[in-house]
Amino acid sequence: MSDELMHQLRQSALMMLSRREYSRAELVQRLGRLEGAERVLTAVLDQLLQQGLQSDLRYAQSLLRSRVSRGQGPVRIVQELRHKGVDASISDTVLSGCEQDWFELARTVRQRRFGLDVPEDHRAQAKQWRFLLYRGFTQEQLRYAMSAEEADY
Repeated sequence: MSDELMHQLRQSALMMLSRREYSRAELVQRLGRLEGAERVLTAVLDQLLQQGLQSDLRYAQSLLRSRVSRGQGPVRIVQELRHKGVDASISDTVLSGCEQDWFELARTVRQRRFGLDVPEDHRAQAKQWRFLLYRGFTQEQLRYAMSAEEADY
């Protein structure tokens, strides 16, 4: 039974990984529902890792590219990686290796949503501030995004 279960789990994992990258924790969550599959699943995932077919680092890089293209900031990306079961050291490595200018991304996201003009009234500023915080930008990045363009040059 264990060879048959191992083959079934491997095929399921390969089918999932052929569509997109998954973190190890996601694969455990999705494939570990079968009773008695925990030990066998660990062996299958270790084998996939050794063969280079599953990698949390590759998953984190893929998620980072995807979220940057959506206009999300580093805080939100790290939270999502943590939620997906990616180790904090991998998250740190991926973010430190990223050449994204988070300050400019925050400004671009703000301008895309609200236009080029920086709001004068407190209510509109607060709305934009909340929007950028939700997107996962730090306070320094928010200040930069909310500042007038001319003041930066």
